[in-house]
Amino acid sequence: MEITILENAVTVFYITAKSFPEGIPHAHKSLHALVPFLKERKYFGISRPENGVIIYRAAAEEIQPGEAGKLNCESLVLEKGKYISLTINDYNQDLQNIERSFKKLLEYPGLDPAGYCVEWYLDDKEVKCMIRLET
Repeated sequence: MEITILENAVTVFYITAKSFPEGIPHAHKSLHALVPFLKERKYFGISRPENGVIIYRAAAEEIQPGEAGKLNCESLVLEKGKYISLTINDYNQDLQNIERSFKKLLEYPGLDPAGYCVEWYLDDKEVKCMIRLET
């Protein structure tokens, strides 16, 4: 495990998966149909339990103010701060590795109780799984 620091908060817009985990691929496809891939944009998977159900959001960084509204998407903010994290190389070879990584991260003490499980897709092979720590 490692500490990843988000120096600045990141505003993202998202597509909510209709179910977890089955709806995840469709949510990502829907997001990428809305916005073309840009190397300058960060892409995420964001999840947490809400009202007893895990809600998953396929998300992209808002790189122009008001972009979410123009695309008729909801937005949220990934807070700046320290995140406990694990990086997975070639994540497509074993997608279950993402779930296993979050199970390990969720055992770490001092997690932000209002935080999200965040998948930060660094490229098409590498993903960083992370959870924000309490300040």
